[in-house]
Amino acid sequence: MAGPARTHLMSQPLVLDEHYSDTIASELRNLGYDVVAVSERRELRAMTDDELFAWAVSQGRWVVTENVADFVPIMQRAWQNGTPPVGVVYTSSRTFPRSKSGVGFIIAALDALLKAGLPPGPVREHWLQPPPEETLEPTVPPVP
Repeated sequence: MAGPARTHLMSQPLVLDEHYSDTIASELRNLGYDVVAVSERRELRAMTDDELFAWAVSQGRWVVTENVADFVPIMQRAWQNGTPPVGVVYTSSRTFPRSKSGVGFIIAALDALLKAGLPPGPVREHWLQPPPEETLEPTVPPVP
């Protein structure tokens, strides 16, 4: 059973792209972060990547995605229009497998990133790194 959520007032709100389980968003919210998953919201599931990025900009959310091929050009277009107000956190399924056993690992990595803070402007792209070993304690319950 999860304890009371901590509030991370200074952390950056996130939207998790379609390949991520809503469990990840739910667990990060339990840790006090402002995170939504595309898989949780019907209106987001129907969006193209360009539309999702535009929505993220309107909401002040960074996008977490494996979809480098589509989001790099989206970010390039955003840069051509000025400094994008939000950015993209890229992940790799090789580093963060999309399996039930990998859910806790990506939660720990995003928790560590949000605690440390996303890169300050003008950097608006970041590759998610594995969490430090000490953060892999059983603070995140296993997913059934």
